[in-house]
Amino acid sequence: MYQKILVPLDGSDLAECVLSHVEALIRGCQVKNVVFARVVEPFYMPTGDYVIDPDQAKKIESEHKAAADAYLKKVSAKIGPAGTSIKTEVLYGKPAEILADYASKNQIDLTIIATHGRSGVSKWVWGSVADRILRSSCTPVFMVRAPGCVAGI
Repeated sequence: MYQKILVPLDGSDLAECVLSHVEALIRGCQVKNVVFARVVEPFYMPTGDYVIDPDQAKKIESEHKAAADAYLKKVSAKIGPAGTSIKTEVLYGKPAEILADYASKNQIDLTIIATHGRSGVSKWVWGSVADRILRSSCTPVFMVRAPGCVAGI
């Protein structure tokens, strides 16, 4: 059923709580392809008196992309039995939109992502990349609640 899954990670322990679920899906569903992705957001110039040279801004973005790539390679090396293709992708842009678009364009069967499980005002204030992916993706989304989550609405 699930032959190609997308695993968005942001470098946090919270995001990595999905890894045991990814391994279970690989084994249980004989998943053939797993794509670990990290989105690097555009560097926005701060407002005010502080000015950053455009070349410096490009250097910062380049360093963020390199760090994202190294992180994904480290995490993906821990996953995957023989017969599973593991790929890493560093994407650029706004996370929810880029990930939903990537899933659509690359025949992803399932996106698996961690969530804080916030609701109400805290979700409105902090936003939720996982929630936006759920709402904008045309493919199934498997959301994993973070350890220590407290039930409630």
